[in-house]
Amino acid sequence: MIEIVNQGIATSFQDLGRLGCSHLGVGRSGAADRPSHCLANRLVGNVESAATIETCGGLAVRLHHAAVVVVTGARGAIEVNNGSPMGVNGVQHQPAGAELILRAPTEGMRYYVAVRGGFEVDPVLGSCCFDTLAGLGPRVASGDHLSVGPDPKTPINTDLGVRPPFATTLDLFTGPRHDWFTTEALTALTTQPFVVSPSGNRVGARLTGPALGRVRPRELLSEGLVEGSIQVPPDGQPIVMLADHPVTGGYPVIAVVAPYHLASVAQASPGTALRFRHTIG
Repeated sequence: MIEIVNQGIATSFQDLGRLGCSHLGVGRSGAADRPSHCLANRLVGNVESAATIETCGGLAVRLHHAAVVVVTGARGAIEVNNGSPMGVNGVQHQPAGAELILRAPTEGMRYYVAVRGGFEVDPVLGSCCFDTLAGLGPRVASGDHLSVGPDPKTPINTDLGVRPPFATTLDLFTGPRHDWFTTEALTALTTQPFVVSPSGNRVGARLTGPALGRVRPRELLSEGLVEGSIQVPPDGQPIVMLADHPVTGGYPVIAVVAPYHLASVAQASPGTALRFRHTIG
């Protein structure tokens, strides 16, 4: 049993997402930084689809029974009371009574907490993830007592995981509505920096930079969106769609971030300058 002492900031259950429901108007959701989610589960011997806890810091948990725990994703201090010291990406066996507190990240935005055996939460439409846009899925709240699943009987092959630094230069594919934009806008997108705004969330990362002007000012009928789509509203400031994006949108998409760089967008903290470059594919 694991007790949520303090739910922290933007804390939710996440997994690999709610697949096959787009035709119902239900998006995939899932971990915003899937590589960190998967790494956490691999390190404690779980299947990658097991639920983790995603948080932007402030989360405090108390172990009522001994458990093998890991924290991945953002870099920051992990305070441990009545247990063994641990750092990000380090697997640790913690005794009953240990309390873990995740302080505000110093690099990145989102931590992922995994426990060997996985958190036992009830799935909704086949997934344990919480979709913040739809309000769909199980929630995390202070005072909750979470059950842990049975030991998977798998080997733990390492006590420390490594993942590459988060990228700040991101690859793009041409978007379906790139021809709605001026030549100057297309040039600015790949030559000028765009700064991550504090107003973003799991739905999308809002960026500030040179306004991306249109040659077609008319409204666009809603059309399908994929994660990584860069929508441009009338003010010209782009929004990169993240894990909880809607399945359709009415702003033109100038470009799409390459899938392998989506985790870096999700981990880009406010004030981070991002640059984009076109890629072939």
